[in-house]
Amino acid sequence: MGADMMTDDGRATRRAGLGRRRPEIRCRSSAVRRPRGTPPDLRVTVADAFADAAVVTVEGEIDLGTAETLRAELFALHAAGRRGLVVDFAGVRFCDASGLGALVAAHNRVTADGGRVHLARVRPQQARLLSITGLDRLFPSHDDLAEAVAAARASTASAG
Repeated sequence: MGADMMTDDGRATRRAGLGRRRPEIRCRSSAVRRPRGTPPDLRVTVADAFADAAVVTVEGEIDLGTAETLRAELFALHAAGRRGLVVDFAGVRFCDASGLGALVAAHNRVTADGGRVHLARVRPQQARLLSITGLDRLFPSHDDLAEAVAAARASTASAG
C-alpha cells in the first residue's frame, strides 16, 4: 500500500508505508526537566551587603525551574532595604527567557523605589542575550565587581 508522489523532475513515484505515522518532531524548551526531588542547579548567595546595597552571586543555570529562586532572593533583598543590587553573573552557565524575566521583575520592583539593578562579570553568551533582547540598555553592566558595587552604591546615594 503506498501513495503517489511527484519527484523534483516531475516523475510520479510510489511511496510505501503511507499508513504508518511518522514520529512527531517537537521543539524542546530550554528548561531542563529534572526528576522529582532533584535540587535545581542554581545557587544564589548574598556575597556582600551594605546598608543600601547588596551583591548577589549567582552560580549555575537560570531557567524555568530556577528563575523563581533568583527573583525571590532579589525581592527579599529589596524588601530588606537594599535599593542597589549587584548581580554577579560570573558563575552563570546558562540563562533563558525565564531568567531574564526574573531580572526584569526585580528591576521593576527596585526602580519603582528609586533603586537600580546592576550586572557584573556577565559572560559573553549572556551579554549577547541581553543585547539581542535590548535589556543591555536596562541593566548597567560592569566587567569589574568592585566597579559595579561602587556604581550601585552611588546610584542609591544620588536617589536618596
